[in-house]
Amino acid sequence: MDAQGRGRADNIDPADQWVLNPNTGEYELRLPPSGAQSGVPRPRRGAPPAAARTRSAPGRDRAATGRDREAPGRDRDAPRRDREPSGPDVPGPRRRRAEPPEPPAGRRRGRNQKPKKSKTKKILLWTGGTMALVLVAATGAAYAYLKHLEGNVTTTDVGSSGKSGFSKDEAFNLLIIGTDKRTGAGNTGYGDKNSVGHADTNILLHVSKDRTNATALSIPRDLIVNIPECRTKQPDGTEKVIPGTDNVRFNTSLGQDDRNPGCTMDTVKAVTGITVDHFMMADFNAVKTLTTAVGGVEVCLAKNVDDANSHLKLSAGKHVVEGEQALAFVRTRHSFGNAGDLDRIKVQQQFIGSLVRKMSSSDTLTSPTKLIKLAEAATKALTVDTGIGSVSTLKDMALELKKVPPKNITFTTVPVIDNPAEKVHATVVVNPTTAQPVFDAIKNDVSFTAVKQKAKKEKAAEAARLKGSRSAASDIRVDIYNGGAEAGSAQETLNWLQNDEGVLKSSQLGNADAPLSRTTLEYAPDQADQARKLADLMGLSGSALKPGKSEKNSQGLPAIVLTLGKDFKGAGVPLTAPTKAPDVEKSTADKTVCAK
Repeated sequence: MDAQGRGRADNIDPADQWVLNPNTGEYELRLPPSGAQSGVPRPRRGAPPAAARTRSAPGRDRAATGRDREAPGRDRDAPRRDREPSGPDVPGPRRRRAEPPEPPAGRRRGRNQKPKKSKTKKILLWTGGTMALVLVAATGAAYAYLKHLEGNVTTTDVGSSGKSGFSKDEAFNLLIIGTDKRTGAGNTGYGDKNSVGHADTNILLHVSKDRTNATALSIPRDLIVNIPECRTKQPDGTEKVIPGTDNVRFNTSLGQDDRNPGCTMDTVKAVTGITVDHFMMADFNAVKTLTTAVGGVEVCLAKNVDDANSHLKLSAGKHVVEGEQALAFVRTRHSFGNAGDLDRIKVQQQFIGSLVRKMSSSDTLTSPTKLIKLAEAATKALTVDTGIGSVSTLKDMALELKKVPPKNITFTTVPVIDNPAEKVHATVVVNPTTAQPVFDAIKNDVSFTAVKQKAKKEKAAEAARLKGSRSAASDIRVDIYNGGAEAGSAQETLNWLQNDEGVLKSSQLGNADAPLSRTTLEYAPDQADQARKLADLMGLSGSALKPGKSEKNSQGLPAIVLTLGKDFKGAGVPLTAPTKAPDVEKSTADKTVCAK
């Protein structure tokens, strides 16, 4: 017979009939007595029910049941606090430990009737448990899906060419490489069928430390460079050193002679002086799958195009392209500008700007279907370095990039001139006059767009370090270390300071404990006038000055510390970082430009 049939279900929540047994740590079903049973004698007070006595384990002490356990030191004859009188002369039954106390007088209920729970509380209990189950299931599904995405990502170990991880608090440089390798279904008709996968499209993306801006610097594939020696990791874990090659096209920094993306990263650094932290590489399929995932990308043409080489056929005006048509658009060269690679770069920059706008639009971000398609397409289409090979790291990087307003994402190209060694111009070289200011601006985290800087207070503090009195050059006491500059730079600086600038109390102490990207000058508060004078002589900005403490030189006297970083250009050459980017031909990701 069930509880309803025995008269036990009135005003009782089924969940209340399960009670925690403190002795076993498990829940047990305990049904209240079925009303008055006058014919059945009640057990003596203090004695356990017969069933309980029968179930007791052999040799088990009665106190272990928790029924008759006394508090330590408690007088057995003292009245128990859990007894309540049930009548004038006869004490009532003991209250169970798990039961709530009786209500105040005037609000008493039946002896075996439990307080009625509110309907709201019961609903919360049931829905809360259901939601917990859903959340656990969802968390498990999310984890499984992330592991699935991670399985899509292809990674390449580039060793010391890249960083081992990603920092949310620093500026970062990401090299985006598009190869001409004909991998993937439907791509046999594109590119050079014998290509090993050269660096056909190359964009160095610099994202500022404060995330207010980013610069996408295109590097022409036909740029003549010196490719440095690079070290590649082989599948068996061994290292293979690939010799450098001079006066060759930039695109041969990948694929040629078994070079991997790490070699391309090293080549970028050799050309620009900018250290590349990570890379992402995509093939033809990436353009097709990414544009399809977001539902197409809008492009604009200033004239009709019917290109026999890329098979692009579109009328003048705006169009939404995806898949094969999107790939044809970015591959088209002969229909734009002077039919050269530099004009195709401009078209590709416009296309990427439009893709950025579409990916960051509410239409994409609020559509679970599009986001899942985008996640699948991106992870399957990309090859990245092991430093960012996890999906969680890629997600973090994407979220940091998302903080940059499209209007402050600048597209520009390495300033170049025609190769003077050629009679028929087919390649280009770096413009020796205008390129270096562009590289310096990127290295020093300077925006190419007008942005509201988040670090105004920090900039003001740096500028304030240069304000104040200066000591005489002869009063400067400085120790010089080489922290990443060319070999011999510390001695060169010592000679220059002593012989040309009159800083006679100077010493050269060899290499620093660790390399630095930028030159620093550390000093104690009472040496600020010496530091400001040396900063003037060295051409250092306020950011190079590091107030703190000094060290003692070989004579035991306090000395300021000059550490020459990788940015050191030679004794007497100013190191003041640029505060404004040069005026270059550029476009931004927030505007649509029609390809000509």
